[in-house]
Amino acid sequence: MNESKSEITKREGFFSTYAKCFRMSTKDIAANAIIAALYVALTYAFYFMSYGSFQCRISEFLMLLCFFNPNYAIGLTIGCALSNIYSITSGFLGPLDIIFGSLATLIACLLMPMTRSLFVSSLLPCLTNGLILSAEFTFIIGPAEGVSRAVYFGVQFGWIFLGEFVAISILGYLLFLFLTRKVPGFYKVMNARLNTGYRF
Repeated sequence: MNESKSEITKREGFFSTYAKCFRMSTKDIAANAIIAALYVALTYAFYFMSYGSFQCRISEFLMLLCFFNPNYAIGLTIGCALSNIYSITSGFLGPLDIIFGSLATLIACLLMPMTRSLFVSSLLPCLTNGLILSAEFTFIIGPAEGVSRAVYFGVQFGWIFLGEFVAISILGYLLFLFLTRKVPGFYKVMNARLNTGYRF
């Protein structure tokens, strides 16, 4: 089925606006620095639940900012990389956790504004972190003797997805739902450039 002219124009308009979000001003640099610092501070404040197979990293709710402005992917990726320096998965996994954990964050942040639903958007970090971190744990740490890699991967994915879901799709979603609907001027404060008319 062919797209109508209005659908094509709308799609092209979205991607044009999306690309413009990455034009960095002094304000954007400062905002990303603040977001990176907040991410690190919240991760360390809840250190006991921010690392490991089951992690509910509260700082991840900040990723929902990217639903409204993908520019914040920069600050969030830097914040994630800095947070993972002190990952309790130390030793040879430490540097790899910085790389793969940050990659999972970056991919999710870039994809989130392409959905038109805040809730659907919140599921993307659950999926990217679940898939990438589970693969990291499975092929680097490996399962215990007698446990297949497929089962181990599935268990790891389930725990990571659950932790992300609690932090982003429940806590983060409810917080942003309240702030965007009940706090006048919140869109302006966070410099929202996309999806300001989302429904749920």
